[in-house]
Amino acid sequence: MKTQVAIIGAGPSGLLLGQLLHQAGIDTIIIERQTPDYVLSRIRAGVLEQGMVDLLREAGVHERMDKEGLVHDGFELAFDGRRERIDLHGLTGGKTVMIYGQTEVTRDLMAARQASGAKTLYGVTDAQLHELKGEKPHVTFTLNGESVRLDCDHIAGCDGFHGVSRQSIPQGVLKEFERVYPFGWLGVLADTPPVNEELIYANHERGFALCSMRSPTRTRYYVQVGSEEKVEDWSDERFWDELKSRLPADDAARLITGPSIEKSIAPLRSYVVEPMQYGHLFLVGDAAHIVPPTGAKGLNLAASDVSTLYRILLKVYREGRTDLLERYSTVCLKRVWKAERFSWWMTSMLHKFPGTDAFSQRMQQTELDYFVGSEAGRTTIAENYVGLPYEPIED
Repeated sequence: MKTQVAIIGAGPSGLLLGQLLHQAGIDTIIIERQTPDYVLSRIRAGVLEQGMVDLLREAGVHERMDKEGLVHDGFELAFDGRRERIDLHGLTGGKTVMIYGQTEVTRDLMAARQASGAKTLYGVTDAQLHELKGEKPHVTFTLNGESVRLDCDHIAGCDGFHGVSRQSIPQGVLKEFERVYPFGWLGVLADTPPVNEELIYANHERGFALCSMRSPTRTRYYVQVGSEEKVEDWSDERFWDELKSRLPADDAARLITGPSIEKSIAPLRSYVVEPMQYGHLFLVGDAAHIVPPTGAKGLNLAASDVSTLYRILLKVYREGRTDLLERYSTVCLKRVWKAERFSWWMTSMLHKFPGTDAFSQRMQQTELDYFVGSEAGRTTIAENYVGLPYEPIED
């Protein structure tokens, strides 16, 4: 089996890269260890930056997103007994975010790939990457009980934090940067109308809370919980009561509750590896970096990696610019670290950390008050939230 670009992982980043390259006439084969239904069952992000929305439109997979997605011009910060709206549209020259679930993005990309006839192999096991710095990079794996060798020019590692791609890089090559936060997010998905037209991020003495949504009839709510907490200890009633206690009184009074259709606890961490490439292998998205979800940057960072790799490969295949391959990691990491900073800042400002005393609590509130108290501060928050510009491949 042979292709130009082998893509490891059929999540949204692998599928989006495959769609863009296919449109450009560059051959790809995607391999995925899970089934399509399993990939679609992952309940993940739902806030898309302006840059990712534009990239999905460029990839031609925007029709349902534009019809069903919710364009948001702003969001609210609740702290110290007050609510402050960040006017994304007004502060960034017209940029917005789109509320459209990662599951729906993946579904659209799967449909587009199937319609294109491009090859995706599901249920792959024992995948191994070979000759990453050699002249004949290739991937071996087992499919339906048979051993397969896939020869290629380049390999895109889009298989997440626990995937084989990053683990295929020899020890001592990568430098890891990590911060594990001492809490998680308990998230509930419910078929109830949102409590507010825009997202609410709440800093409260009992801990952080977030009111989000997937549609006008489906909501996604979160509360900060200790890292030792277990989902089975949280009944729906306990969750709703805790959420109400952390929201401003008028929002709590308006909150419509209902049975949860999904409930899970996600740990929070910041993680980056440098470099994001090794020979013919390019790490994309969660394979190279993780952000706490507070800044809504995980899926969006993966999209910016995809954009960078796609545009480099276009120049490689159309103009012979193989020299640009060496710039992938440098270009990506500039934006990655800025997104890591914003996610760290949002997490630090909105959560209650173990051992937080009255002074620390007041510092959080004062920091938030300082930023929302001037147009410059609000603009800083807004331009990071809608997404910083994609880094140019060539200066």
